[in-house]
Amino acid sequence: MESRRAWTVTIFLFVVGDAVATQTRGPLLRSFQSTFGVSEALLGLVAPAGTLGFVIAILGVGFVTGRIDLRRTLVVAVAATTVALLAMSVAPIYALFLVALVGQGAAAGAFRGGDRPILSHLYPARRGRIFSLYALAWAVGAVAGPLVVTGVLAVADWRLTYALLGLWFLPLAVALWRLDLPTSSSNERTLSLAELRRLLGRPAVLGSTTAMTLIGGIEGIVFTWLPYYASTLLARDLASALLSVYLLAYIPGRALNTWLIDRVRYLPLALVLAGLSIPALVVAFGGVSGVGLFAVVFVAGLFLSGLFPTVLSYGVDAEPEYSGPINALTTGGTYLGIALAPPVVGWIAERAGIRIAMYLTVALTVLLLAVTAATWGVAGHPKGSSNGEGT
Repeated sequence: MESRRAWTVTIFLFVVGDAVATQTRGPLLRSFQSTFGVSEALLGLVAPAGTLGFVIAILGVGFVTGRIDLRRTLVVAVAATTVALLAMSVAPIYALFLVALVGQGAAAGAFRGGDRPILSHLYPARRGRIFSLYALAWAVGAVAGPLVVTGVLAVADWRLTYALLGLWFLPLAVALWRLDLPTSSSNERTLSLAELRRLLGRPAVLGSTTAMTLIGGIEGIVFTWLPYYASTLLARDLASALLSVYLLAYIPGRALNTWLIDRVRYLPLALVLAGLSIPALVVAFGGVSGVGLFAVVFVAGLFLSGLFPTVLSYGVDAEPEYSGPINALTTGGTYLGIALAPPVVGWIAERAGIRIAMYLTVALTVLLLAVTAATWGVAGHPKGSSNGEGT
C-alpha cells in the first residue's frame, strides 16, 4: 500500500511539473523573441517542437510497455526531463533551445507513455477515478504555469523559469530510483502485430481514439485562439486573462468528475458533458463580452474538462491488459487534434473572421457527441469495468 501511494504521488508530481512547463511556453513567446531575435514565423516552431517529441515518445513507449522495464524507463525519462529543462535555461541560440525543447517533450512523452499504464494496474477497481485525479493534477499545473512566468519575470530573466522547473524534477528521479514497482503493476501483456490489428478493429478502441482526437482539437483551438478571439472584444490584458479563467475551471470541473466517474457510466457521462458544452460554446463565441464572456467561458471549461479523463478511462477499460498501447493511441490522438485543429481555425479566420472560425469548436463538439453515441450503441460498456453502476 505504501509503495502504491508513493508511486501515485511521484507520478502526479511529475504531471503537475510537466503541465507547468507546457503552459509557460505561450506566456514566454515575447521573451524568446527578445532574447533570440527571431521572427513570429520562427516563434511558431515552439509548439510543434514540444509536441513532436512528445507524440513520438508516447507512441513508442506505449506500444512496448509489455516488453520494457517501466520503472527504469520512467527514471530515465525524469532525468532526461531535468537535463532538457536545464539546457533550455542556458541555450545560447534559438536552434539549440528548440532542440532542447524537442528533448523535453520526448522525455515527458516517454514518462507519460508508462505512467498511466502503471496507475491502471495499481488501481484496477478504481481506474476511472485515478485517471480523473491524474487529469486534475494536470489542471493544477496548467493553471500554475502562467502564474510561475509572471512571478519569475517580476524578479529575474525568463531563463530562471526553466532552471527552477529542472530542479522540480530532480528529486522525482531520485524517488523513482529508490522505489520498487509493485507486482500488481506488471500485468501488462506483450503487444504483437496481430493483437494491435485486433485492438484497432475494436469499436470501443476506435471510438475512444476518434473521440479523443476530437477532444484534442477542441482544446487545441481554445488554448491557441481564445485570447486572440477575446482581444476583438476586450482590452489586451483582459483577453490574456480569459485563458487563465478557462483553465481555472478545469480544477473544480475535474474534481467533480472524479466524484461522478465512480457513479455514472463513462459514455453517458461523456454524452452529457459534450451536450452541455455545445450551448456554452455557442454563447461564448456568439459575441458576448465583458463579465458575461468570462462567465460562459468558465462554464464551458467546467464541462469540457471532464471529457478527456472519461473517454480515456473508457478506452483503457475496454482492454485493460493493453493499457499502454491504448493510452498511447488515445493520448496520441489528443495531441494530433491539438496540432491539426488550430491551423484550420487560422485558415477560416483569414477568410471569414475569427468569430466564425471559433465555431469550429461547436462543430467538433457536435461530431464528438455523434461519435460517442455511436460508440455506445455499437460497443456498449466494457465488461468487468471498474466504472460505476449508473446507467
